[in-house]
Amino acid sequence: MKRVALHNLGCKVNAYETEAMGQLLKDAGYEIVPFDEGADFYIINTCTVTNIADRKSRQMLHRARKLNPDAVVAAVGCYVQTAGENIWEDGSVDLVIGNNKKKDLVSILEAYERGSKAEALIDINHTKEYEGLFVTEQADHTRAYVKVQDGCNQFCSYCIIPFARGRVRSRAPEEIRKEIERLSEGGCREVVLTGIHLSSYGVDLEGVKLLSLIEMVQEIPGIRRIRLGSLEPRIITEEFAGALRKMDKLCPHFHLSLQSGCDAVLMRMNRRYTTAEYEKACGILRGIFEDPALTTDVIAGFPGETEEEFSETEDFLKRIAFFQTHIFKYSKRKGTKAASMAGQITEAVKGERSRRLLALNEIHERQYLERRIGRQSEILVEEAMEISGVSYQTGHTREYCRAVFVSDKELSGQIVRAFGEKVLENGLLLCKLL
Repeated sequence: MKRVALHNLGCKVNAYETEAMGQLLKDAGYEIVPFDEGADFYIINTCTVTNIADRKSRQMLHRARKLNPDAVVAAVGCYVQTAGENIWEDGSVDLVIGNNKKKDLVSILEAYERGSKAEALIDINHTKEYEGLFVTEQADHTRAYVKVQDGCNQFCSYCIIPFARGRVRSRAPEEIRKEIERLSEGGCREVVLTGIHLSSYGVDLEGVKLLSLIEMVQEIPGIRRIRLGSLEPRIITEEFAGALRKMDKLCPHFHLSLQSGCDAVLMRMNRRYTTAEYEKACGILRGIFEDPALTTDVIAGFPGETEEEFSETEDFLKRIAFFQTHIFKYSKRKGTKAASMAGQITEAVKGERSRRLLALNEIHERQYLERRIGRQSEILVEEAMEISGVSYQTGHTREYCRAVFVSDKELSGQIVRAFGEKVLENGLLLCKLL
């Protein structure tokens, strides 16, 4: 039996696709083995979001070649799309497989073994086809990510992804339903709808929008929770949020991409909203849902960001008080407009600004968790863990707070009601079962 090792780099969409490729290989009779164990084939699903991501992708390709010089090393995905002919320069790669060709992985490997090379790289910027790659079973039987959309039409000045993933392409609702029904039959109780630009779902389909997709998932038996990936703030209207509130499976946990709390920086980023529009979206969600968990992303040290502009972002974050803020130091990406902008920020300044925002995030995260004390929560139980010699069962609340409780029953995969008692030092919410 031929042995295959897979390695994933990058986002949740990449992780989903890596899992789907692994299942294709397994179904075709390949044995999936750990990366360091030695394999006949190495499949590296690459990332290209920053220059650092490119470097990590190359490093994994080199590592695979060193582990077994006689193995077939395949570079797959986003880095392949943007590297062009440069990907062949260091001799570590035998095969390149671009986006929208991952579904053909098995036939491409078989063709290579016969001495021929299948066409495995397309012009991703001129395709309207959604790649039929899906997960048939989930390693985590409680929660599953489901990819519903690919591509992006936004062209933010710092982002290479539209060039790596192409334009928006939405997956047919009936295919999404079939996958979620299979996952539900396998014991999955929570699905996370994800994509490269989730808010654009349906713009290329007739009579389908993100809201109608969520309403469809709401009706699938066995699924107890629906969680959404990253949303653009402009999709949040009174009508949209009100419709979500009527769905009892929809979790009150919303990730709204921000990137900066300063309008001047947002304009340089080519983000298509203002801080006022963003703040309005947060207000709508907080007015319709009871204390929803709002999370976001922020880039520290974008080109030209002055101390005054950074302070605007800092003040904005203090005002909104997110549950969690994911902080990223700006990383130059060759091929983007931002990479050639004047006023590139030093690493020292980026690091100092990042530390300030991380400290602020710690305060806000703890404040939100402390508001859960004395409240009832529903916890989807995931696994057991030991903390300071005590055995706990763990899971997440509907707001995606990590919760722990003591119980002598095996409750994995079940949803239990609990009462928040205390926030532990490691950011866990200690609960007591009701």
